[in-house]
Order: sequence, then C-alpha cells, then structure tokens
Amino acid sequence: MQFQMVLNLPSAKVKQLSSTSETATPVVDTAREELLAAIKISLGDAVVDSHLKPGDDIWLRVRTDAWQSSLKKLRDVHSFDYFCFLSAIDWMPSPYGRGEDDPTEPVPERDTTIRPGYAGGETRIQVFVRIVNSTSHIGINVKVDVADSAPVIDSLITVYAGANWHEREAHEMFGIDFAGHSDLRNMYLPVDFEGHPLRKDFPLLARMVKPWPGIVDVEPLPGGDDAGDASDGESS
Repeated sequence: MQFQMVLNLPSAKVKQLSSTSETATPVVDTAREELLAAIKISLGDAVVDSHLKPGDDIWLRVRTDAWQSSLKKLRDVHSFDYFCFLSAIDWMPSPYGRGEDDPTEPVPERDTTIRPGYAGGETRIQVFVRIVNSTSHIGINVKVDVADSAPVIDSLITVYAGANWHEREAHEMFGIDFAGHSDLRNMYLPVDFEGHPLRKDFPLLARMVKPWPGIVDVEPLPGGDDAGDASDGESS
C-alpha cells in the first residue's frame, strides 16, 4: 500500500522524499563511543584498530603480545566481567572451493583475497573473544592476530577461567597453542589425528567423494504421491 502511494506521487515529491532519507541524521551511540574512547586511553598502544556500530558490540583488535594484559584491563578497569566465548577464524578462502559447488560444472574462478573483517588483521588466522559488562550489558569482541609461522598466544584462563575448554577446542581445530594452558588435550578427535579440521586448507574428503546434499535432486519419499500412483497402476 505504501509502495503504491509513492508510485502515485509527483516526481518532485518523490525526489524530496529520497533527498530527506539520504540526509537523515546518523545514529549516535554516545555510551559506546565514550566507552571505546576510554578503552583506547587505558589500553594505549595495545589497540591496533577498532570498529563501532551503534547499538551493537564494539570490535577491538589488540597487539598479539598485549592479548592477555588487554583482556585483564577490560575486566578490571572497564568491568567486562562476563566471559561469553573464545574461538578462532581462518580468513583464507578455501583452496577446495565451497561445499555447495557443483562438481559436474567447470571449476569457477576463485577469489583468494584474505579479508579479515571488522577491525582488520594482518594474518590469516585470528583468535577472538566476546565479553560483556554485566551492568551496562554492552558487549565487546576483542581479536588478535596469530602468526602464521608460530600460532601461539597467551592463555586467558588466569583472566577468565571459562576460557579453558574454548582454548582447548581452538587448539584442536585450528592448531593454535595457548601459552600457560597446561591441558591442551583433544576433546573431539583421536589423540593421533593429524591436521586441524577448521583450517581452510584442511580437505573435507566427504565433500570431495560425495557432493553436498543441497545440490542434488531430492528423491521422492516412500509413500509419497509418486509412489502412490505407481502402486495404484500395479494393482489395476
């Protein structure tokens, strides 16, 4: 209905509405802007980059050697007392393509550009943690570059005890060592398993042997209309 009303308006009025929407006042999130400014002051040169979207989590990238100390300051100085999760991400596009690519079609040209997301990055693998101030309910995602040649960063278990099994999982799936963590045993894979399944260069053999189910034709279920028609024909 609203769309029809716009279509029926004179062109001059439509241009006026378009101009008004384009010049709308940008959303300002004073609380998060002030908090981010205060964090940058307290963390100093440990902050490499940041990203702020009004009403959403703050994103912060810190130096690798300041990973643990930065999280400790965020906890003690800025009251980010609630640990949500820790994980890692491999930004390198998979050399094997996407699981939903049709193996019967020619291999598409692949973009190999590494795009590290909010607050940037200089390495293909990053570790990130989400923590929340339980009073203001503002969340912050802190991420850190992990060196490709030596994927090691300090453990956070002395800052947030809940990081324990999250670091074990990241160690197992991405091959990242967490200095200071005394029990980086596998939780899911056999102890003699070779490789790290969540790295983009780990071959998913199941997808190479059999295409992703979403790209193949779905066979009719037993008892469906097709099956019913066939049985009726046979009985007559």
